[in-house]
Amino acid sequence: MPQPQATSTASTPVVVPVGGHPVADLAAKVAFLSRPAAYPEPTSRVQPVETHMSWVFLLDRHAYKLKKPVRLPYLDFSTVALRKHCCGEEVRLNRRLSDGIYLGVVPLAQGDAGALRLAAGLPVVDWLVRMRRLPAERMLDRLIADGTLASGDLARVVTRLAWFYRASPRVATAADAYVAQFASAIDANQETLAAPAYGLSAADVAAVASRQRAALARLAPLLAARASRVVEAHGDLRPEHVCVDAEPQIIDALEFARDLRLLDPVDELSFLGLECERLGAAWARGTILATYTALTGDTPDEALVAFYQSHRACVRAKIAAWHLDDDGVRERAKWLARAGEYLRLARARIDACAPGR
Repeated sequence: MPQPQATSTASTPVVVPVGGHPVADLAAKVAFLSRPAAYPEPTSRVQPVETHMSWVFLLDRHAYKLKKPVRLPYLDFSTVALRKHCCGEEVRLNRRLSDGIYLGVVPLAQGDAGALRLAAGLPVVDWLVRMRRLPAERMLDRLIADGTLASGDLARVVTRLAWFYRASPRVATAADAYVAQFASAIDANQETLAAPAYGLSAADVAAVASRQRAALARLAPLLAARASRVVEAHGDLRPEHVCVDAEPQIIDALEFARDLRLLDPVDELSFLGLECERLGAAWARGTILATYTALTGDTPDEALVAFYQSHRACVRAKIAAWHLDDDGVRERAKWLARAGEYLRLARARIDACAPGR
């Protein structure tokens, strides 16, 4: 699975007049969508939430997601047409693992007088994904934080995922290429994380990378065998994307790059276990893998799981570091600390790969 290699600043949008008025820029769109009166449904309030690539507007019952007009090495949201396509992909992909959550794609239009409207029949200046809101108190990250996550609840989540993986067509993947991409990713992660701008110890980064290369050499036959199990998976399976409802709902699949969704199910589930551990539920890894094995008969080697987790921790460290490159970055200390936290997890998990462990 190729990994993002760098970030860049947002591209400058082309401004085309609408009825003599300039097309609304991102700030104008956000301001409009932050008002309750903007929506065709009644809502007592709108809570705007900014993410790395989107703005999400939380209403009483629904949520609307607006993609930022950015172009990065691993995604391109720079035009209205591209954002429309990715909104459609987001709905299509997320309906695989959720029920009645992703309601469709809606146009943001601008009338001749320059006013924005969530309506059809006028010049469209952007597109949004419309979703049903999920109960915040039932999200997996919240349950871990509250200390109320039960192993049975987590097992139900993994059961849905296991059946999804079993039903998904295998994606032909050459064994040697599958192994080689981890070697390339280790090099790329080391190069990024050792950059002085991110404040991480270059010696610590080098030590993790060295151990990962040694583990990769030992585990190459196991990894090669996993190539035949690759499917088009979720791609970003974190606790904040899992709702432990009566029927688990799994949202926010990675929509913008198919290559990043092509994964060994054990890799994806190992990542979920890693994220649960980071949030304080280290026991979750055992439940996740035991449930998956019981349902599928697939019994991954513990050293392979640890390698997958160390690799994923380095990728997440890199993504955290890249937040520092954003224009007008806020909470700089948070992202520095997050990158360091993931690097420590990467070291701990790769040490678990060592012979005799």
